[in-house]
Amino acid sequence: MKNKYIKVASYEAKKGKIKKVLLLYSGGLDSSVMLVWIQKNYGVPVSTLTMDIGQQHDNLKAIQEKALKLGATEAIIADTQDIFANDYIAKGIKANACYQGDYHLSTPMNRAMLGKLAVKYAKEVGADCIAHGCTGKGNDQLRIDGSVLTHDPEMKILAPVRECAMDRNEEIQYAKKHSIPVPTTVDSPYSDDDSMWGITWEGGEIENPALVPIEENFMKTYTFPKDAPDTPEYVEIKFKQGLPTALNKEKLSLAQLIVKLNKIAGKHGVGTTYLLEDRIIGLKGRGVYEQPAAHTIIEAHKMLEKYVCTKVLNELKQKMDVDWGYLCYGGMWYDPSMKAINAFNDEVNKKVSGVVKIKLYKGNLTIVSVKSPNALAFSSFNNKEGYDYNVNCSAGFIEVYTLQTKIANQIDV
Repeated sequence: MKNKYIKVASYEAKKGKIKKVLLLYSGGLDSSVMLVWIQKNYGVPVSTLTMDIGQQHDNLKAIQEKALKLGATEAIIADTQDIFANDYIAKGIKANACYQGDYHLSTPMNRAMLGKLAVKYAKEVGADCIAHGCTGKGNDQLRIDGSVLTHDPEMKILAPVRECAMDRNEEIQYAKKHSIPVPTTVDSPYSDDDSMWGITWEGGEIENPALVPIEENFMKTYTFPKDAPDTPEYVEIKFKQGLPTALNKEKLSLAQLIVKLNKIAGKHGVGTTYLLEDRIIGLKGRGVYEQPAAHTIIEAHKMLEKYVCTKVLNELKQKMDVDWGYLCYGGMWYDPSMKAINAFNDEVNKKVSGVVKIKLYKGNLTIVSVKSPNALAFSSFNNKEGYDYNVNCSAGFIEVYTLQTKIANQIDV
């Protein structure tokens, strides 16, 4: 039996108290059902907002037309590729963005942007309420609600899936009853979030860690490793102060570089990860993530950063990267702590310039070379490193360095 939903937060929209809604619309099951549900249950006009964030398989024009057919008074497609890349992904690259493994935080970063821009567009269309299709069990409700309220504490928010506690099957039945075309069916219950930084998959057997995800049923954008070319491909990424500026010697904007690299690395089946993660709200969840460009860039950046930074700084940076990842995942993008860590990352990345060469082959990624004008000393068998290394100091250093270990082993307890 479902618990009756009671609105206790002051920002939750109530019937008869709002005049117009801006719905964050992806064209999937949740947002399509909500577009119809809001009109029927709240009786107010609904505009939709869909962001162009370099989706890797979504058809934005079709999404816009679908929203209008389902009754939206207007369907906005906002070109935010450069904003997403330059203001959000760029910070993620400098932070080696990851959470509990190789998930490079594509959805948390775009949700931070989505909430902020939703306020802007809501004001433009005269909406006093922002709606989304997040469930009461997921992370996105916190990320979006928190971001919206940070930028407009007076804005009302409507989350119909949370409010009605509809599960996936009930939403599918609602869509069928009201003739709402949706990509999700009982036989194909998958849900995805798509951006240039990654495609995240949930639903169906994916959500049960005891089951093996049937990748062929949902991963249709890139090549599986078993089907990838039998010949490796090498790509070269040039970095300037921590950010990619050229791919294979071609200068590109960050957004252009990511989109192009997705196709190259995706052709070789690179960047897919399974992650069993701790959600913000106390449950565990599993997702399958496709992130060809993100994984390639992050691995290249980590290697270059390691090469130009001292051992002490690298160890400190690794700790800060973990904190950054948890804050980003947890919807704390606009917390002052994130601003402070980003300032630290900017300082560290002033020297992270150079060229990294990567080998892509059958789902594997290998950093094969790294060059930087800011590289620190490296060891060689040829005594031509370009710096003075006095081997006379080595034996004395070893005697001091191992002193405590030697004494400890001489004490008979």
